[in-house]
Amino acid sequence: MKHTLLPLAILSLQVHAANPIPIDLTPTVVVTTDKEPMAQGKFEPTWKSLEQYQAPDWFRDAKFGIWAHWGPQCQPEAGDWYARHMYLEGQWQNKFHNEQYGHPSKFGFKDVIHEWKAEKWNPERLVDLYKRTGAKYFFAMANHHDNLDMWNSRHQPWNSVRVGPKKDIIGGWAKAARKQGLPFGLSVHAAHAWSWYEPAQGADKAGLAYDGKLTKADGKGTWWEGLDPQDLYAQNHQPSPDFMNSGGIHARWNWGNGVTQPDAAYCQKFYDRTADLINQHQPDLLYFDDTALPLWPVSDAGLKIAAHFYNTNLKRSGGKRNGVLFGKILNDDQLKCMTWDIERGVPNKILPYPWQTDTCIGGWHYDKGIFERGHYKDARTVIHMLADIVSKNGNLLLNVPVKGDGSIDNKEEKILEDLAAWMKVNGEGIFATRPWKVFGEGPASAGAELSAQGFNEGKGKPFTAEDVRYTVSKDGKTINAIVMGVPEKPLRLTALGRSANAGSIRSITLLGGDSVKWKQEDDALVIEAPGRKPATKEAVIYRISI
Repeated sequence: MKHTLLPLAILSLQVHAANPIPIDLTPTVVVTTDKEPMAQGKFEPTWKSLEQYQAPDWFRDAKFGIWAHWGPQCQPEAGDWYARHMYLEGQWQNKFHNEQYGHPSKFGFKDVIHEWKAEKWNPERLVDLYKRTGAKYFFAMANHHDNLDMWNSRHQPWNSVRVGPKKDIIGGWAKAARKQGLPFGLSVHAAHAWSWYEPAQGADKAGLAYDGKLTKADGKGTWWEGLDPQDLYAQNHQPSPDFMNSGGIHARWNWGNGVTQPDAAYCQKFYDRTADLINQHQPDLLYFDDTALPLWPVSDAGLKIAAHFYNTNLKRSGGKRNGVLFGKILNDDQLKCMTWDIERGVPNKILPYPWQTDTCIGGWHYDKGIFERGHYKDARTVIHMLADIVSKNGNLLLNVPVKGDGSIDNKEEKILEDLAAWMKVNGEGIFATRPWKVFGEGPASAGAELSAQGFNEGKGKPFTAEDVRYTVSKDGKTINAIVMGVPEKPLRLTALGRSANAGSIRSITLLGGDSVKWKQEDDALVIEAPGRKPATKEAVIYRISI
């Protein structure tokens, strides 16, 4: 789940500590496939059938994708979870909203959507830039917890074609990505709108009610006449206990701890919307911001969507495994069914299966304050993260926040250009590689413990030029030693000494640099520091032929 940045020190960090949801449960809500038929084929809507999944080779080769986590919550340029926090007194976005727009009883999030015009959005330019940066796939956000569908949705009247920018956002992204030959991914977050939006049906401390309980009848004479706010807010239900507690949503994320259960109509609508999204835009990758699958174990909707996605993708690719489905907080059974997505985190070992980190150079939704304070991750930080992730069999999905108007700012442009320059020189040590027998060595190798969802980003020791990460070519003949900086003294790689049985070294070259002096000793491979500074300074890669 995407949320406002928290100090990492307050997060509990333990692998799979947050209780994956078992597969041997029986959903109470069974959705129908009457309106959006489920594609038939190899996969059935059961956990056992989904175990036939295997991540495709193209995804293992890709290593790096860019994500536009963009929607109406970017319009205020006031950070993540805006559509929830604007209704919660004590949250800074609530104060901002009152000052910028007025009281949420009169100007709710539906009205923020009305303000969002995306007037500077140029998907072709942005996706071209992302490809030049080195991205091998591109993701767009199809909907967030704010429940607005970003395409011409057949089942959600609150969509970007009918309100806000009145544009098919997903259609525009899809066209741009396919023009660049990039696999196209979609992220779906709307399953949680049911409980996430509950503060909208609350009130301020003086008792002035917000707009979350408005209905279609209340819209007469307004800009939203003819629309039902309940299709957006989904708040025609008893709120969960302590629903105005800003942090309470986290304890109830997995549909437990007293949360009011989504009803059949809500689950059915989510299935219909998501199946329609798949049918209209045919994604190659599908990301759910959910534990295991959306609405599990309340409903079987997620299982049916997963089967539909896999079968649709197989048919479209002539029977070849090509699609990638992501879930969070997966147990051993679920890891056989989909690809594990780790939010803002990295494991401290090589995993036997492909996985993905999703992170952001700033906040998930555009935050002008982060831009003004200069708190973006720079290219060096992103490169170090990428090298660490790839060495452990993972991919990096990087969100570059898009402003409400559809543009990115000059600092983001600079970061992307710096990444592009590094990739041009060093990309062969990253793309189409595999993990070696060890992921790396150096002071930062221990890493930090990982929570079930992730969130160990920045917790370990900072990378220096004494830290190395390894990748290997698919034929096993070339080892890439990625050094997290430019060595100022001889580099000693113990994993490549003669006694480590790494093989006999034939030659070593420095990508983008001069010739290399080296010596393989019993306890280490010793590489002399480069005499002349290489073309890129963020990290250098020694190409070691064996």
